[in-house]
Amino acid sequence: MLQEARNAAMFTGIIQAIGQVQTLEPRGGDVRLTLSTGKLPLAGLVLGDSVAVNGVCLTAVNLAGGHFAADVSRETLSLTTLGGLRPGSHVNLEKALTLATPLGGHLVSGHVDGVGEILERHQDARSWRFRVQAPAGLARYIAQKGSICVDGTSLTVNAVDGAVFELNIVPHTLAETIIGDYQAGTRVNLEVDLIARYLERLVLGDRAAESGGRSGISAAFLAEHGFLR
Repeated sequence: MLQEARNAAMFTGIIQAIGQVQTLEPRGGDVRLTLSTGKLPLAGLVLGDSVAVNGVCLTAVNLAGGHFAADVSRETLSLTTLGGLRPGSHVNLEKALTLATPLGGHLVSGHVDGVGEILERHQDARSWRFRVQAPAGLARYIAQKGSICVDGTSLTVNAVDGAVFELNIVPHTLAETIIGDYQAGTRVNLEVDLIARYLERLVLGDRAAESGGRSGISAAFLAEHGFLR
């Protein structure tokens, strides 16, 4: 789970603009990323504020005339899709929420849990359906009709089959995000629902303090504690 911003910012998963990569400047192993912000409302944005770029929380280190720059660490470049960006690439943008921001999507932290891959897309009336392969380790957090964040966009899971999940994307979302550009093979940043992540730790109880693995939940554990009969 990755976050480049200095603050514990939160987002809604409602994309505010499609930005475009202008430059990627190597800096001692990491990169300074400069983006044009399109229609992103920059009023009130100051140096040090957080902006989600394809679902990755970054810190604005420079602001000038419809552009902002952010430093991206080597780890984030390797563990998210930001390492594959090129000048001209389009990205989803959202400023961090405030107490006055309507929560139109779901609570999103800007911490990427893994990278998925678009398997296929096909049209269904005016909508488009997408099948997405998630990393196997994230499958337990993805539930039918639950929430998932894909490249920073808050979406509802239509169906799940193992580590593959399906999305139904309406025309407005296709037009206002980069999802309209997805094709088979496109890699996407995934953030699972915060509630699912914390629920797993709560179910573990005292075992959560034990070392030796991310999760000790198994069918045997659930049966032992009365969750399965």
